[in-house]
Amino acid sequence: MKYKRILLKLSGEALMGNQQYGIDPIRINEYAKQIKEIHESGVEVAIVIGGGNIYRGVQAEASGIDRVQGDYMGMLATVINAMAIQSTLENHGLYTRLMSGIKMEAVCEPFIRRRAVRHLEKGRIVIFGAGIGNPYFTTDSTASLRAIEIEADVVLKGTRVDGVYTADPEKDSTATKIPNLSFEEAIRGGYSVMDTTAFTLCQENNVPIIVFDMNTSGNLLDIVKGKENVGTLIS
Repeated sequence: MKYKRILLKLSGEALMGNQQYGIDPIRINEYAKQIKEIHESGVEVAIVIGGGNIYRGVQAEASGIDRVQGDYMGMLATVINAMAIQSTLENHGLYTRLMSGIKMEAVCEPFIRRRAVRHLEKGRIVIFGAGIGNPYFTTDSTASLRAIEIEADVVLKGTRVDGVYTADPEKDSTATKIPNLSFEEAIRGGYSVMDTTAFTLCQENNVPIIVFDMNTSGNLLDIVKGKENVGTLIS
């Protein structure tokens, strides 16, 4: 395998499948099968998941809720998703640990870097919930930060499209895929696939990002094997 330890970033919206909100059991089981496939190939897997299928902090101000309060609500939404994916992975026979940026001992461990690394070394899949535990930071930034902390080889950003495009391919039929980007190009071009903080953290710590289509079975395995032209490499 090209990558020994990965950080897989999934959006909350990805769990919706074809639904308008919530968690699609078919989709989450498909993801679990792909994760199990790479884990059984010897790859150490950590996961960060968003909460957009339940609540997004940026919605807060529009609904009259304080932004900080809204961000904490969004963090709790990520814990719900993290618990769902933990349960699904365990149903597939995998050992997991859920760690949270906010203390809630009844459902998950607090995030401690050395403990997270030890879980990975023991073959457990580690799921990080509640972001970094502070408002104004996205789950993309959380993914970059946690990847650096656990010394992951790469951040894999699973989306509904097979990479970064010149425009939104779901809205613009003339959009073309970009196979490779530098961090400077990604930041300067304003590509919305991840936020600037996430790009900058990975750039400063030499952690590449691969944006790929998680909904196509086999893509995740191909990437960790080192197959080229799957998704967009940002490095």
